[in-house]
Amino acid sequence: MSNATSKTAPSFSRLTIIIHWLTVLLFICVYVSMEFRDIFERGTPGRDLMKTSHYWFGICILLLLAVRLFARFSQPTPAIVPQQPQWQHQLAKVVHLAIYLLMLVMPVLGLFLLSADAVPLRLFGAELPALIAADAATAEWLEDLHEIGATIGYYLIGIHALAALFHHYWLKDNTLVRMSFKK
Repeated sequence: MSNATSKTAPSFSRLTIIIHWLTVLLFICVYVSMEFRDIFERGTPGRDLMKTSHYWFGICILLLLAVRLFARFSQPTPAIVPQQPQWQHQLAKVVHLAIYLLMLVMPVLGLFLLSADAVPLRLFGAELPALIAADAATAEWLEDLHEIGATIGYYLIGIHALAALFHHYWLKDNTLVRMSFKK
């Protein structure tokens, strides 16, 4: 995913870097809140907090995606030095696109799942309207899709992180440095 601007900047913009690492933090929170919800008994305030946190962290990822896309296409993308082979460039594009789709699809699936499961979502005390009618079969199907998406997310994020480390420590290019706060 490239943008139309020239690729002369040595690193990503401060805004893009902040958005990237904030998204990383939100992904960690999304996964931790779901993976560790089982330390609490069903129906307890702790478990409810973990589930509610999961919902809102996911929504934050969705909202941040809009800002992320604006930054992505309105600011230059710094070149990788030394230049990578075309196959690596294309593979990186595919993985980035898949991660962007994950950031869009997973929260939307989650919102539809909440509606199908008749779970109210509140914002500042007001209940948000359901997106679809409550239906147990639909909720089960959406939950399965959401879990499959979460598993795919683990792999995509892992591939992305490992590729960055591979570029930094093995290829010794500036891929990881471009997303660093250090200039």
